[in-house]
Amino acid sequence: MNVLASLASRSTAVRARRILVVDDNLDAAEMMAEILRISGHEVRMAGDGPAALEIAREFRPELAILDIGLPAMDGYELGRRLRGELEPSSPVMFALSGYGEASDRARSAAAGFDLHLVKPVDAERLLAAIRERLQP
Repeated sequence: MNVLASLASRSTAVRARRILVVDDNLDAAEMMAEILRISGHEVRMAGDGPAALEIAREFRPELAILDIGLPAMDGYELGRRLRGELEPSSPVMFALSGYGEASDRARSAAAGFDLHLVKPVDAERLLAAIRERLQP
């Protein structure tokens, strides 16, 4: 059974969250968004920082999952801008990176990210992190 079928077949009590996924790799973003939607969340996607800011202003995400290596504006800058523009209700932020060394994790923590995820992200780990960080 594939991951999506497994997620769809589970009956878990999940509070739906508004989640913004930002990744310039469209396939990766779509896969993550699909996992999140199947799990009951409302999801919007963007491929770069400027588009993400525009979507976030209207959508008001509770969680933003930001690729660090974005074109035009990296994930660190995007995170700072989201926090500034969406105050007082800025989203929980997860950094998404291909790098997972201690120094990478420290840099994302220093930039204000709540969690550092390494690509490819395990669906179960992602969903558990959302439940842990966004308690009702």
